[in-house]
Amino acid sequence: MASLSRALRGIAATRPRQSPARGWGLRPLVSGPGPTSEKSVPYQRTLKEAEDASAAAQGPSQPLPGTASVVVIGGGSLGCQTLYHLAKLGVSGAVLLERERLTSGTTWHTAGLLWQLRPSDVEVELLAHTRQVVSCELEEETGLHTGWIQNGGLFIASSQQRLDEYKRLMSLGRVYGIESHVLSPGETKALYPLMNVEDLYGTLYVPHDGTMDPAGTCTSLARAATARGAQIIENCPVTGIRVRTDDFGVRRVAAVETEHGSIRTPCVVNCAGVWARTVGRMAGVNVPLVAMHHAYIVTERIEGIQVRDRLDHHHPMETLARACPAPRSRGRPAQGSFPPCPQVSDEFAFGLFDLDWDVFTQHIEGAINRVPVLEKTGIKSTVCGPESFTPDHKPLMGEAPELRGFFLGCGFNSAGMMLGGGCGQQLAYWIVHGRPEKDMHSYDIRRRSLTDHGRWIRERSHEAYAKNYSVVFPHDEPLAGRNMRTGPLHEELRARGCVFQERHGWERPGWFSAQGPAPVLPYDYCGAYGHRAREDYTYGRLLGQEYTFSFPPHHDVIKKECLACRGAAAVFDMSYFGKFFLVGPDARKAADWLFSADVSRPPGSTVYTCMLNHRGGTESDLTVSRLAPGPQASPLAPAFEGDGYYLAVGGAAAQHNWSHIRTVLQDRKFRCQLIDSSEDLGLISVQGPASRAILQELLEADLSDDAFPFSTHKLVRAAGHLVRAVRLSFVGELGWELHAPRPSCLPVYQALMTAGAKHGLVNAGYRAIDSLSIEKGYRHWHADLRADDSPLEAGLAFTCKLKSSVPFLGREALEKQRAEGLRRRLVGFTVDEKVPMFGLEAIWRNGQVVGHVRRADFGFTINKTLAYGYIRDPSGGPVSLDFVKSGDYALERMGVTHAAQAHLKSPFDPDNKRVKGVY
Repeated sequence: MASLSRALRGIAATRPRQSPARGWGLRPLVSGPGPTSEKSVPYQRTLKEAEDASAAAQGPSQPLPGTASVVVIGGGSLGCQTLYHLAKLGVSGAVLLERERLTSGTTWHTAGLLWQLRPSDVEVELLAHTRQVVSCELEEETGLHTGWIQNGGLFIASSQQRLDEYKRLMSLGRVYGIESHVLSPGETKALYPLMNVEDLYGTLYVPHDGTMDPAGTCTSLARAATARGAQIIENCPVTGIRVRTDDFGVRRVAAVETEHGSIRTPCVVNCAGVWARTVGRMAGVNVPLVAMHHAYIVTERIEGIQVRDRLDHHHPMETLARACPAPRSRGRPAQGSFPPCPQVSDEFAFGLFDLDWDVFTQHIEGAINRVPVLEKTGIKSTVCGPESFTPDHKPLMGEAPELRGFFLGCGFNSAGMMLGGGCGQQLAYWIVHGRPEKDMHSYDIRRRSLTDHGRWIRERSHEAYAKNYSVVFPHDEPLAGRNMRTGPLHEELRARGCVFQERHGWERPGWFSAQGPAPVLPYDYCGAYGHRAREDYTYGRLLGQEYTFSFPPHHDVIKKECLACRGAAAVFDMSYFGKFFLVGPDARKAADWLFSADVSRPPGSTVYTCMLNHRGGTESDLTVSRLAPGPQASPLAPAFEGDGYYLAVGGAAAQHNWSHIRTVLQDRKFRCQLIDSSEDLGLISVQGPASRAILQELLEADLSDDAFPFSTHKLVRAAGHLVRAVRLSFVGELGWELHAPRPSCLPVYQALMTAGAKHGLVNAGYRAIDSLSIEKGYRHWHADLRADDSPLEAGLAFTCKLKSSVPFLGREALEKQRAEGLRRRLVGFTVDEKVPMFGLEAIWRNGQVVGHVRRADFGFTINKTLAYGYIRDPSGGPVSLDFVKSGDYALERMGVTHAAQAHLKSPFDPDNKRVKGVY
């Protein structure tokens, strides 16, 4: 039996050592050793004891029904959880198809970790539901044990940044009643005597974390689901998805085909794990994920360990240790990593790959450093199986935009067991009610772009895997998959020192450096696949300075951009915005139903509005400009008769908006067209007191208040180019947006900079927008405004036409909410101390936690930190304005509270004079 130290010596003697930079991803994603014979995993008996070797030859475990209300494909964690929650919602006739046996794909070899804290409020809630299902509900329903053991979790911090992240998680945990403690190295040693703490900064101890048995959990889920009428059919591979096209040209699911017959169904859920891309191709749906190895070793029993303990060493730059989970074998630690994975065959079941000891060596060294007793501990077994990773490190969920009735529940980046209960619940609710209960936008497949772009998927998925356990910094940016979609001013702005951000493949200005150009270079794969790792370059160095939970070194650069906008003028390139046209015979009906505000105003008007779902949640905020009909098409408007609207939406939510509108048009059978002109048009915005003077030199139009009032738009010429000028502001200043054909953007921009030079016009980016907009109290969708927040809760009642009799999507939910009273309310806060905040801070009122911060930034004009978050009354009653005003507030940042002042109106220009040009 080999020990860890002997394994290290053997590797050193037989192969040259590789640098840490090349330790990640040394094999191409589609090559490497194939699956080996079955390995000895600690919980093998549980998984395999009931297996009949001849089962596959005998065909499906039971006859196929002719029809089903829902067909779930895949019998792993997500498939079983989704089926269980569908059954709990009362869905009859739901069927799960598994090509082999339950858990036989990737679930069977998972470690079964379940912790409670992640740097996302939604994920904390999803994890809480999984824990409730696994630790309580299933055993109460079925009498079966899921293997749940609550042995606590210990996160270790080998850097100050990691410790700061844990302090943030501890503060967020207070909001949800999750007990956690930041421990010193000495306190950690007392809790876990075998650990070497000499090089630690501290740890985060979460006593109620635990681990579950994947087989026991899925067995319990299957028992509970079938008891409620669901059906599970094993040994039944799916071979195709039959699709029909309805009378309106919409593709819809019709049936699932297998080797043993077909099942007619209107709904399919793809929970096929690493095989989800194959199932997606059967339906003509892009599923952007890549398979990677999940590798760990299990040691012999160690004296002094009375609970299962696992050391995870997933990234060479950081270490995550957990005191809870050595899978399935008491007192035997496991230690793991994620090397790249070869192509996984369709016949792969209960299989594993050979462990690549070259790659794994660095993780063993880290484990021995952390727990020295491991050096002389025997290795009982190795486990190396496939896991799927996605380009944005978020699961793929929701209804595919290409095919109605085809839902995804896959791509869980090695977290399928721990997120399974919460995501299975939300996916079931999504299928039954059309939308999830919680805001699942980050997981929603409908928000994703470039889902069919091979290089982007490959690069970003690799980076997601490499950073699986990296510290999550507020202003981090990807280095992979960059420069895929660039605006018309990209080269010009880069030459002027623009430091770009990336959103869904789009490059957008972040801020402007005085040090000169900072180009984003091609992805280097961390030095793998024959690429040379970049030790240092300008963009990487500037991005590295963002790796902090304090103010970054360029904080004062963003300050200058903000104050220039407030004092003179700033130009913002917003070309990555989504730009759609809604035209056709039913466009007026569609607009009335889609938009919460009254947009049936005369041509030339522009309205800020929301789009809601049936629960009254906010799917989007956007501007809608009414167009005059015309027979001649141009880049600025299509030819149409009747009614037409021009929609401008935030670029990060553009794909989501497009999918939401299309879904509503299809469901309501409106006869109109939705045209995407996002790539064809640019958007340049000039904001600030001097904006009128600058633009008056450029535009062939009268820009006075009488001739060009706020919330109106006109076709005008700018430097000889026809543009659509819209008088709007997203930062609380006098300003205009210029929507121009892509070829016109650069000459218009250059003319703007020339005209603005004497007025103090500067370039500014989205970091300045974030600060300026929060200072004015403007909402950002998917930050302080999400799909589970209503406009009434968010202080946007003025965007809802509730005083009219016009029906609109979500109206009934809003009327009910207004009648019953708001159970939570969005409140703004200022903090006099100059402390950085980024969101997730706990909100205290009169000594009780009443919510958490959704969005925070520093306001340079008022020279204070600002934060917005939803608060509740701990008694459960409505949150009245008096309740808000009467409290004493504090915001908890990294375990330290800071006195805060609550605001119901913006602390900056509360009377909105500046947007009207009154200075």
